[in-house]
Order: sequence, then structure tokens, then C-alpha cells
Amino acid sequence: MHSDRTANKIQINGIVQGVGFRPFVFQLAKKHGISGTVANTSAGVLIHAEADSQNLADFCREIGEKKPRLAHITEMRISPAVTENFKDFSIIQSKGEHGISTLISPDMAVCGDCLREMYDPHDRRYAYPFINCTNCGPRYTIIDDIPYDRPHTSMKVFPMCPDCQAEYDNPEDRRFHAQPNACPVCGPHVFLYDKERNLLAEGKSGDKSGNDAVRKTADLLKAGHILAIKGLGGFHLAADAENPQAVSRLRERKGRAEKPFALMSADLPSIRTYAEITGDDEKLLTSQQRPIVLLEKKADNSIAESVSPGNRYFGVMLPYTPLHYLIFSSGNFRALVMTSANMSEEPIVIDNEEVFERLGDIADYFLIHNRDIYLRSDDSIVRHHMGERRFLRRSRGYAPMPVFLKEEMPPVLACGAELKNTVCLTKGKNAFLSQHIGDLENLETLDFFHLTVRHLQRILNIKPEIIAHDLHPDYMSTRFALESEGMEKIGVQHHHAHIVSCMAENQMDGPVIGLAFDGSGYGTDGSIWGGEILIADFHEFRRAAHLAPVPMPGSAAAIREPWRMALGYLLDTFGDEYPELPFMKQIAEEKISVIPAMIRRQINCPMTSSLGRFFDGMAALCGIRSTVTFEGQAAMELEMMAGESAGFYDGEWQSGETYRIPTAPIVRGIVRDVRNRVPVSEISRKFHNTLIRLFSDLCEQIRKDTGLKQVALSGGVFQNVLLSEGMIRSLEQRNFRVFTHHTVPCNDGGISLGQAVAGAAMFCR
Repeated sequence: MHSDRTANKIQINGIVQGVGFRPFVFQLAKKHGISGTVANTSAGVLIHAEADSQNLADFCREIGEKKPRLAHITEMRISPAVTENFKDFSIIQSKGEHGISTLISPDMAVCGDCLREMYDPHDRRYAYPFINCTNCGPRYTIIDDIPYDRPHTSMKVFPMCPDCQAEYDNPEDRRFHAQPNACPVCGPHVFLYDKERNLLAEGKSGDKSGNDAVRKTADLLKAGHILAIKGLGGFHLAADAENPQAVSRLRERKGRAEKPFALMSADLPSIRTYAEITGDDEKLLTSQQRPIVLLEKKADNSIAESVSPGNRYFGVMLPYTPLHYLIFSSGNFRALVMTSANMSEEPIVIDNEEVFERLGDIADYFLIHNRDIYLRSDDSIVRHHMGERRFLRRSRGYAPMPVFLKEEMPPVLACGAELKNTVCLTKGKNAFLSQHIGDLENLETLDFFHLTVRHLQRILNIKPEIIAHDLHPDYMSTRFALESEGMEKIGVQHHHAHIVSCMAENQMDGPVIGLAFDGSGYGTDGSIWGGEILIADFHEFRRAAHLAPVPMPGSAAAIREPWRMALGYLLDTFGDEYPELPFMKQIAEEKISVIPAMIRRQINCPMTSSLGRFFDGMAALCGIRSTVTFEGQAAMELEMMAGESAGFYDGEWQSGETYRIPTAPIVRGIVRDVRNRVPVSEISRKFHNTLIRLFSDLCEQIRKDTGLKQVALSGGVFQNVLLSEGMIRSLEQRNFRVFTHHTVPCNDGGISLGQAVAGAAMFCR
């Protein structure tokens, strides 16, 4: 025995359970001649390691450097321990301690090792749609309680056969303690039904016969049928993306007139036939999270025009479940539409019985399986922009991975916004954002909201002391907070939450100049904000500048009918002597004629400073779109039409307690160009240029006033790539430090993070 033999206690916290961490440690210990033990605890993984000092140091270093790919270490504490002279290294029974705080892994795409086995006719899992190991497969969506053991997952109804049990018990097998471990003998299966619930085929796999249900599914898709296909976090509605009739039928039945559909292709070469892929895009597409990635369309492509109408981009993902791969290998598809299985605005369907009831009028056939989904999780949506991954929706593959905070926080539940809702729970330095819940505009989504709150509190073992919410009194999330008992209730202004969200994920210290640009948020004066420059820290904010408010004729109707906003801006600029413009010919005269009276009498015409509404109004004024079928459509199409030409409209601000930015000078310029038949591409570019210069100039003025040099950008308008890129470049050229979102969405999907951090700061102050 070496005279310098020492011992260390190594406590590792993070995502270290259910991801092959203990067998990894076991193999590493053998490599370095370490004796001792490794065990799961309620906080993570605990290692007792004995060896000479050099081997011990190498062992500790390689734990961090070579950890399993699904593992994420948040803390690794190494301390001296008493040498107990262990003869070998072993994995021992899990140790329970008070206060479970281990992290749950998100669901991950099937790994290469499992795919190789699935495609091997001699393997016992040949063509098996539920193959997985500790490096891949379902996690978050099948967990019902903690600790993460099979009896607390939806796999509890599938007792393992002797072969699977032997793998599960073997520390040298990559399926050691893989909770979803299964095979054709003992695990879940797929079943193909028609809409009358007649069983057409059952999945048979594990031998050369392959899987009949999967083959028939591919044939039905090729024939132009719409199928509901059960996946990892819910059902998809699938159709052949090269079949215009099938895509149009899906749009009509789903009630989704124009919002883009997501696509799935078998591999990168298939995607390259219809979309441009950069190296950064490729990394996102092939990552274990397998998000939907926004890719620029190729001019000539075979995808049905109705997949993504009026848009320069496709949203594309690669397969992420074994079942997806089997469907593509059974049918020669360039791409399939893979859209969330729901009626518009309802939550994605996850239940086998429910799918027939809710989707019987949409899908022709149903490919289901008998592994239950405990918690729905939509596909995540990302794009790569200016060197960063940017989320439009953070859900499957990422939730419930925490955002890591700079300081420890008390336990907070933040209830999020009304649209694109997520909730956030905090514990220590971790902020856990839920998966995408959706728009809280119907009972089904509200039920999902309640379920998600309960589920996250249970699996994360968090009992909140504070509940943070939006100030809007009519938001369902606000009502939930105000009706909750046993927690301190703290209201956080919408745009303050946006800026704090950006600060928190970047681990910034305030105060900052915060640009919060979105469609709407309840202001402290009772009006609708959305074009705001704030001076903010975690505790408080003040409104430094904002767009001058204009009337929003018809309130919510103005969101669905941007012509109303166009008229509101015209009346604000020109009064009752506003000019006649071409877009007005698309609107019934009696509808237009009532708007001035509504505004004069202040009937259902709330005032708004929203930049999102300004984009909508100018899109309508230019004749691009008078009505929309989904939120932000008019603004998005205005961005899409922007050309390369330079130029600006007049822009100014008015001094006072806060700087006010009148929209009238810009509106006058746009009206002049519309009447002179200047191309919309030029108008759009000048509009963007004007806003970028105007807000950058204002930031310089505020820096003179305050000395602040940090700028945080947040709010859904920053999904506009032209505006976002222009603002970042302009501000950096003026020597500002600019902070943006890359861990949570800049839209309302990230607002719960800001609510949580601001709510805790207000409580602890």
C-alpha cells in the first residue's frame, strides 16, 4: 500500500441521476486505481475515493472533464476524508437525506449507439420504437414523483424481462439504472388505428419482420393522409410536406390558417434540398435537444407553399425518437409536417383516449403507443443569430434544465404572462422554467398551467414562500396568484420583468438601461405599454422614455385587425383630416367611419405605447396586411419585406419627466412614401433604420443623464432579426455593453424568470 494513500469525499450536485453517472464513476475509478464507493443521494451523487494523491487528483479532474453527455454538474465539493482501506470500488445503495435537491434531466434524442442497435437485424431490439439507454430517451415527460426511480415513472407498468433486468443491474452496461429500459419482450408497443378506433396493425419488432404498424403509417402518409403520431411529449399531426393537398387539408381541419407548420426530415442532406444550413444551424439541428431550427428557404424547393406562407423561413427539426427514425426509414420522405396535435390555441394532446375525441375530425389515422406521457412538452424553437442560440420557445429538450443565477434566492413561484405562458420555480441559485404552456385563453390551457405548477413543485421538492405575478388584474395567471394561500404575493410590472429576465440569465448587476419592446403589457398608469426604455435593477425601475401613446381602437380587436391601429396612428398624426390611403379600400366604409367617434368619446380605445402595435399599424398602412390570423403576423411580414436600401424618416423625442417619442413624424414620412408609391421594401427598411437610430440616440442621451453604459434588450419585438441585429450593432458602436437573451426567450415565454428574480429582490429588500 502506498504511503501517500489518501481519501476524498466528493459531493456532486446537478443533473447526475438517471444519466449514467454512477457507472461512469465506476469505470473511471477502475482506470485510476481508485477504491471506495459511489451512491446516489437526495442531493446528487456522493463518492468516497481512496488512492495515491496523483491518481486521486486525476480522477477528480476527469469527473468534470469527461462526465456523461446528459450530465450537468452545478457543484462539485471535494473534501478530505478518513481512509477506510477499501479493497475495490463499488456502487452502493442510494442514500436518502432530508431535502431532495437533485436535478431532473430533460428528454433527449435517441443516441447513436441505440440507433445502431435498432437498425441491426441481429440485435434483440431490432426496429424497436422504444430503445433507449442512460444517454438518451425520455426523462421529464415520464416522471411522476421523486426520487427518479422506475416506480415513479410511466414505465412502472412494464416489468423488465430477465435480459433487460441484467442490463439494468450491470454497472458496466450503458443501461445500468436506465429507468425507461425496455425491449420488445417486456416494453411498450405501437398500435395503428383508424378514426373509428379499428386496430389496423400492431407493432412487432425485435426480429426481421420489422414493424408492420410503422410500415403502414409510412404508406398512409405517402398516400396523402393525415396521421396523429404519439411522440415524446405529446402527439404530432403529420402529413407529407411535399403534398399541397394534404397540407391544405391539415390547415383547414386544424383551424390554423397561415401560421407556419414545423417540418421534420430524416437527415441533413434532405434538409439541404429545401433550406440553407450554416455550421451553427447544423450544431443546433444535431444537438441532443433536437429543437425546431429556423432556416432560410431555398428559392427553388419542393415543399408545399402552404407549409410556411409569407415567410422566408422554415422551422425544421431532425428525428429525435426511435419511432420517428423508423417512419422515415419505412418511407422515402423529403420532409413531413410535424405540428403539435391540437386545435389552434389548445394544449398538445398526450392521452390515447383523448386523442380520438379531440382529433377525430383532424386525423385520418392514429399511431399510438402504450407508454403514458405524464407531462406534455411541445417542441422547442430556436434560431442562430449573431453568434448565439436564440429561443422562440423553450420546451422539450431544455425544460426543466435550470437557469443558473448569480445569487441564492428564497423559493419563489412566478406565474408568468397570459401569452406564451411558462412558470418559474427557484431554489438556491437555480431558476427552473417550465416547458411552454401556451396562451392562457381557455380552460384546457389553464388546467395544464395548474398541473405544471403542481408537478414541478413535486419533482423539484420546492415549497414556495413567495408567489410573483403580473400586474394585469385580468390575466388568469394573476388571478391564480392572488387566489393562492400561504405565500407572500408580489406583483411585478410586465416590462420590468422582461428586463430582469435578461439581467438574470446574463448574471448581470444593475442598474441598466432596459429596452423592453413588445405587443402589450399592463403599465403602472393603467395604460398598455410596450415601447419602453427603463432604468432598472432587480428591485425597482423607472420609466426613462417611451413611445407617445396612441389610441388602440377596439382594444383586443386592434391586435386581430391591424388596420385599426393604422387608422389610430393616422388620426393621431393628422386628426380628422387624415389622408385616404389604398389600404382603406379593403375595409368596409362603415367600419372605418366609426373609429374617429370611438376615439373622441374614448369608447373601448385604450392608449398604448406599444412598439409591437406600431409595427402592426405601419404594416397595415403600407397595405401588407389588414387582418392577421396569428399574433405578430403583420409585423413579421413587414420585416420579411425589408430591402437593402438605406435612408431614414424623421425621428425626435420630447423632454420632460420621461422622454416621449412621438410617432407622428415617422407616420408622416411613411404616408408620403405610400402615396408616392415607394416600394414597400424601401419603406420597411427605412422604418427599421429610423427606430434603430432613434432608440440608440436616446440611449446615448440617457447615458449622459445617468452614466449607465449597460443596455439589456428584451421583449417579443426583439424576435425581429433586422431590429435586433441593428440595435446590437448600433449600441456596440456607441460603446455600450449590450446584453440579450440566449437561455430563455425574449418574448413572454421568458418573463416568469424575471418575475421570480424581481419578486425575490423586492421581498428580501
